[in-house]
Amino acid sequence: METTTVLTPEEVQKKKRKLPRPRLPKSKKGKKRLRRGVIAAAVLAGAGWFALKPSGNGGAGLMGQYAPDTAQKRDLTVSVSGTGTVTPIDSYYLKPLVTGEVLEAPFEVGDRVEKGQLLYRLDARDAEMGIAQAELSVRQAQKSYDDLAANLTVRSGGAGVVQQVLVQRGDLVSPGTPVAEVADASVLSVVLPFHSADAQQIRAGQGAQVIIAGTMETLPGTVESVSSADLVGAGGALVRNVKIRVSNPGALTAANSATAQVGDLACAGSGNFQESLRQTVVAQASGEVTDVMVTAGSKVASGSALVSLGGASAESSLESLAISLENARLSLQRAQDALENYTITAPISGTVIEKNIKAGDNVNNIESGALAVIYDLSYLKLEMNISELDLNKILEGQQVDVTADAIPGEVFTGRVDRVSINGTTTNGFTTYPATILLENYGELNPGMNVSADIIVERMKDVLSVPAAAVQRGDTVLIPLEGCLSPDGAAVIDPSKTEARPVTLGGGDGEYTEIASGLSEGETVLVPAQIQDGMTAAPAGG
Repeated sequence: METTTVLTPEEVQKKKRKLPRPRLPKSKKGKKRLRRGVIAAAVLAGAGWFALKPSGNGGAGLMGQYAPDTAQKRDLTVSVSGTGTVTPIDSYYLKPLVTGEVLEAPFEVGDRVEKGQLLYRLDARDAEMGIAQAELSVRQAQKSYDDLAANLTVRSGGAGVVQQVLVQRGDLVSPGTPVAEVADASVLSVVLPFHSADAQQIRAGQGAQVIIAGTMETLPGTVESVSSADLVGAGGALVRNVKIRVSNPGALTAANSATAQVGDLACAGSGNFQESLRQTVVAQASGEVTDVMVTAGSKVASGSALVSLGGASAESSLESLAISLENARLSLQRAQDALENYTITAPISGTVIEKNIKAGDNVNNIESGALAVIYDLSYLKLEMNISELDLNKILEGQQVDVTADAIPGEVFTGRVDRVSINGTTTNGFTTYPATILLENYGELNPGMNVSADIIVERMKDVLSVPAAAVQRGDTVLIPLEGCLSPDGAAVIDPSKTEARPVTLGGGDGEYTEIASGLSEGETVLVPAQIQDGMTAAPAGG
């Protein structure tokens, strides 16, 4: 036979004081959120009621398992909670890219530094020498390229008349191959011996009379030079050579000879005329003759193009030199860029947290660790994982309340900066990282562990009941007459109840908004004992 125990109002109140409040967890592990918490509590409460509800008229066995609570208006805050570690908004570990001795390090730990400010200057003598060598390599490569490019056009070494062209289009030539003969016979010179004593009286620039042998024609000339050395002439007399220049009237050649008289001083012998230019022009590069620009008898000036060279071989050689030049330029650029690495500046604005290297130390770009560490502490940053179920509730700019066990009693306010859609899936459950910024972070330090509540919604003065009072099917249990003790503090007959449908609004996990179906001040029953033996006291009782 079932035994029913009836508790007095005093015993009920005493039992209520011993039972814990049925609050959903708000620890750092995360709160139950919004309607999910409400529905879960309702299902749990409903399941307990239907499992324990007696059949027939039995119901006394449930006395003490429910406690009355009142529907009343409250301020509810809907939030999404999580945990994380705060870090600087930006940080930089300064590492060397080169090896050398530190000459300057004009900063200390705790200093505020600005982006671009000098932090370290290293000895750059080796780098400067490398730049000088690279510049020489560029000059040499440029010269080689320019010389070949120039030598692919064969040019006359002086003004004159082309006597003979020695190549034709399609010929292959190499350095030293004769290309053309060029001579200048418009001006002739003749070297004549004068008695040494007479020669010493002759000066360059004096006028002379040149007598052509055979015709005895006289031409005006000019003394070009007088030798200072005595020679033994015909008959053993001492003579000195005098060079005289004359304009060719057109018929004279190197085959003609002449004598001369300077003033009243006559020469002591004769000499043959010499052309002012007689040149065999040769190729300076290898290639195929692609063009011949002159013919025999063509008048040319000094530097006039005679023949062009080209072909696959010449083009290949020129391209190879062009590549060598470009490589030399790149090497120079690398050397110049490397020189910049000997001057190390702050990559960000911030506060120096560590200084590990000072002036006089040697650094190695491979073995040395961070020279210094800089934190940008204008903000602190928190990366918090958001459940896929809550993702659509989180927006940029939402307020975030942050607390830390290391600083009890203080709440710091931040804001949602961004939410990434690059989620991480673990065991079929996906989370998304949200970045939270804290500008006024007080005594929080980078590395501290914190809890964060992203404020999704604030509901002011809304009618609500404990979340555990909501049962399956969005109903609440309403006590009828005779259900409660005379003072209304305990359930004495749980069979005298009704399940009333209600319309639910939001909730904060502990309380659920009732949009309709209840009035302020009405009593609802809240499960005080769960079927498996765990106990809970009415929330807000």
